[in-house]
Amino acid sequence: MADEEVLQANCACKGIRSCLICENRNGKLDNRINVQQPRRVFVYEPSSGLAVRAEAPGVQESFPFPGVLLWENFVSEAEEQELVSAMDRDAWRDSQSGRRKQDFGPKVNFKKRRVRLGGFSGLPPCSRELVRRMGRAPLLGGFQPVEQCNLDYSPQRGSAIDPHLDDAWLWGERLVTLNLLSPTVLTMSRERAGAGGVWVLVPLPRRALLALYGEARHQWEHAVRRQDIRDRRVCVTFRELSAEFLSGGEQENLGSQLLDVALSFQGIPV
Repeated sequence: MADEEVLQANCACKGIRSCLICENRNGKLDNRINVQQPRRVFVYEPSSGLAVRAEAPGVQESFPFPGVLLWENFVSEAEEQELVSAMDRDAWRDSQSGRRKQDFGPKVNFKKRRVRLGGFSGLPPCSRELVRRMGRAPLLGGFQPVEQCNLDYSPQRGSAIDPHLDDAWLWGERLVTLNLLSPTVLTMSRERAGAGGVWVLVPLPRRALLALYGEARHQWEHAVRRQDIRDRRVCVTFRELSAEFLSGGEQENLGSQLLDVALSFQGIPV
């Protein structure tokens, strides 16, 4: 997208959120994920499961970083192109911080803790094989996603996503993301428990699958910084239901209904 096209594009930023479109048009300040600096930076090593100190030559410092599963080359180049082509046949909606999105999931009001089907018709057909393949990993055994969110990141729009923890009332233990078209970095940050100013950078190769669970899911916020988007990036995030909506939970019946719809794999974006 050329600079003049960026200025003419739509923007869905609200509050403190911003992207290059609204910053250029309205003089907004860059959002906080792009200016915040930590005291210490570590890089996650999948082979050891350690976060290793990054920015200090000669300093040997590391700590265990549990709760990350990285599956490289989860899809082939041909499958990647088929997936993105299928997504691009559907409309992308403008989202916050320069992203575009496609949602396949129930209608949720997190503040009031209400969920209903709405226009949800299931996950898209192209995800059936992805979900089946995930089950090969022991840590993803029994993973049944009830929601899929496709996000399109662009350096021309200044796409990013601020540090956040995903909801734990509706969404379950494992968050699964497939990274397509270009590599990037997931920035994990933790300000609580005396760990202020610590980042753990998790490199995400092109076509890799990432799962967050346990400590990484619940105690570390995750973000994607604007400077870590160098080319178009498409990610596909899958979320499962929490125990409240599964067998024996208070909302088991609703959860069963949602799963039946989701796993029909007949969905279109809502």
